[in-house]
Amino acid sequence: MIKQIQGGVCAAKGWSASGIYCGIRSNKNKLDLALVYSSTLASVACTYTTNKVKGAPLYVTQKNVANGQAQAIICNSGNANTCNANGIEIAQAMCELTAKELGIKASDVVVASTGVIGAELHITPIKNGLPQLVAELSTNGHLRSCQAIMTTDTFSKEIAVEFNLGDKICHLGGMAKGSGMININMATMLCFLTSDVKITSALLQKALSEVVADTLNMVCVDGDTSTNDMAVILSNGLADNELIATENEDYQVFKTALFEVLNYLSALLAKDGEGATKQLICHVLQAPSILIARAIAKNVIASDLLKAAMFGKDANWGRILCAIGYTEGDFSIANISVTLSSKAGELLVCQYSFGVKFDEDLALKVLAEDSITIQINLHNGNHSAVAYGCDLTYDYVKINGDYRT
Repeated sequence: MIKQIQGGVCAAKGWSASGIYCGIRSNKNKLDLALVYSSTLASVACTYTTNKVKGAPLYVTQKNVANGQAQAIICNSGNANTCNANGIEIAQAMCELTAKELGIKASDVVVASTGVIGAELHITPIKNGLPQLVAELSTNGHLRSCQAIMTTDTFSKEIAVEFNLGDKICHLGGMAKGSGMININMATMLCFLTSDVKITSALLQKALSEVVADTLNMVCVDGDTSTNDMAVILSNGLADNELIATENEDYQVFKTALFEVLNYLSALLAKDGEGATKQLICHVLQAPSILIARAIAKNVIASDLLKAAMFGKDANWGRILCAIGYTEGDFSIANISVTLSSKAGELLVCQYSFGVKFDEDLALKVLAEDSITIQINLHNGNHSAVAYGCDLTYDYVKINGDYRT
């Protein structure tokens, strides 16, 4: 049984975290430097943005984790350290300074940055803040570290779970940031996960890559895939379970726990989309393949026309059929049904790929809620997928119209 617990990235054995304001951001009321640390080396796995333009920290992290091990994560907010001539140098310096304070190797540090692209990042505030950041490491530091990686997020996003592998109690925790520049391609934000499970880095990578495909990759806020997106998981083995070295029953339990954590964070990322008033959840049922199910769910949740309709409480279901129709793949559109639902009720708007009469007053009530589910049944197979998104509002334009200034 997998149960949710408190503690975020500090829930697992051997993990501590901290977050401070060091001076990167102009707003002194917002934390801007986070640290997550394991008392011992951990297996590590990562997924990265598919954007051709990548932040300097990603290149440094890729090099550092090539041996499958890491022990700490350092992350700043307020500056993406992307498209900077000295970006690699700054990212490497962040690792070296962090390692020196912790007494570990620089190559065992994962580095990440988030914020404005193309703005010069100076190492001085980070260097000056690191002694305090390390001194404040605590098993209760998960929330401050979570807050320190936020940019336009309106709330922190974290979760932890507990489960058994054999007779050992194991833990997995995570935190994520992301509100805008989020599209369904890799991990589309920053996500840091920690565990005390003993597992090889190869299987950790396999689990992460497979679960990301059905969770973080299924989130869309605005159609923009960021330059700095990265999901990282470190697992230090301190739960002392039997090493997971094959895809056995323990591996499946671990993968299920990872899915629960990433699915939870994915839903929060969509809910906190920039300017959003509504969370949108798209369920695709009875598709001929998992790839087609995912593609349809992604296209529907990414449709600006549909997102605008949901903001306006307009049950314009034709926009859903349109998004289904331009999805690539071989599938029939002859027997599609669409249902819109929320806490206020359920509304069938399309059956056999044709419109049906529905109560417009009920539609307004259903679409007035802050979480709306769009259920699409293709009646053309046995595969399903879920995608997460949000509505498109006036505030999204306001936020991004002056994001830099």
